[in-house]
Amino acid sequence: MFFKTIDRYIFRELFKIFLISVFAMTMILYLDKFLFIAEMIVNRGVSFVEMVMMMVYISPAFLAITIPMAVLMASVVTFNQFSASNEWVAMKSCNWSFMELMKPVLFFSLFAYFLANIVMFWALPWGNQSYKILMYDIIKNRANIDIQPNVFNRDFKNLILLVKERHENSQLKGVFIADSSNPEAPQIITSEQGIIFPNQETLKIQLKLSNGTIHELSNERGDYQTLNFDRYDINLSLPDTERLEKKALVGNRELSLANIKEKIKDMKKKGLPTSGPEVEMSKKFSIPFTCLLFAFLGAPLGIKSSRSGKSGSFGVTVAVILVYYVGLIVTQNLGRIGEIHAYTSVWIPNIILIFVVIYVIYKMQKELPFRFMETFIDFLITIIEFFKNLFGKTNKGPVRKIKGTRIPTRPSLEGIDRLREVSNLKKQD
Repeated sequence: MFFKTIDRYIFRELFKIFLISVFAMTMILYLDKFLFIAEMIVNRGVSFVEMVMMMVYISPAFLAITIPMAVLMASVVTFNQFSASNEWVAMKSCNWSFMELMKPVLFFSLFAYFLANIVMFWALPWGNQSYKILMYDIIKNRANIDIQPNVFNRDFKNLILLVKERHENSQLKGVFIADSSNPEAPQIITSEQGIIFPNQETLKIQLKLSNGTIHELSNERGDYQTLNFDRYDINLSLPDTERLEKKALVGNRELSLANIKEKIKDMKKKGLPTSGPEVEMSKKFSIPFTCLLFAFLGAPLGIKSSRSGKSGSFGVTVAVILVYYVGLIVTQNLGRIGEIHAYTSVWIPNIILIFVVIYVIYKMQKELPFRFMETFIDFLITIIEFFKNLFGKTNKGPVRKIKGTRIPTRPSLEGIDRLREVSNLKKQD
């Protein structure tokens, strides 16, 4: 039988914790956007459907980060739970080796790897482009709605706009504009008519004027001149247009693979450095690959951190994620400025992680002690217990120590039941 009962059991536990972790971590990242979304609802009249679409479009950018983190969390917490409730002892007593028990972890890591690739190569560019279009539509609708006849409009940056008539086709009659974008030479622009023309690429609203006059006062307010025109174009920038553009997540990271390659070719033709887009293109491959490594690293970490319970597994996960992503940020920044090879820079943390994973798997398979990891985990657990005691959390029931390990004097009924359940799996297979 290809998938044993124990394999299905381990995979089910991994998948359950993975879904919970992805949801929780993604919601944490959403906290940064909730204030912005609330502002859009209040100030721009964004509907509930538009709010939901904004969250959907933003999600791929968050999932690109949370999926690898959730893989590590699922692996650490699952095997921490197995070890804490003595299920790992039952598995080993059934003559299952560490590598045999890693088969469901392999399939779980491959599932997360392909999911991360879908997010990086398809969902992220799609979500970014859709979000950019939605932001543009909101800007456009705001401009069209707020331009009311015979009302001074101050919504546009450095402009005061007044129109006599406004038609449904975005055509304006009797346009008066006070332009203070250049304080040393303010302008008054009058025009018989104007048309609002949206520019989807730049997220700007362009006002095309015809048959008008520009009145300009310059040279320290000493010179006055007029200029008649047949056609004159003005970009209408809302006060927070630049912030909206940044919120649209435009950048190399959100471009598709084909667009990044095209951008690299264009920059090479112009003689510009291409290290920035090259780093981002390499990240599209390196980030999903991290899922494979985190899954196999998490199992030994979870088993070794079992004595401190779930809080210890959480602390170990946070520490590994922090170390990895700090290393990734450092190497990718060095790659962008050309200090190290652009394509190789983001793979350096993965290369180091590969050797660490091989080391811990070898030790676990041969059941050999590895003092460095145990010392590292003990240090993290000591810190976690210090903060637990600092906030007044105490362990219930008497506890005795045997060779530095905290062991409850009475095993929990839940642990005994789960031990019996797992010990029967060998017979079922």
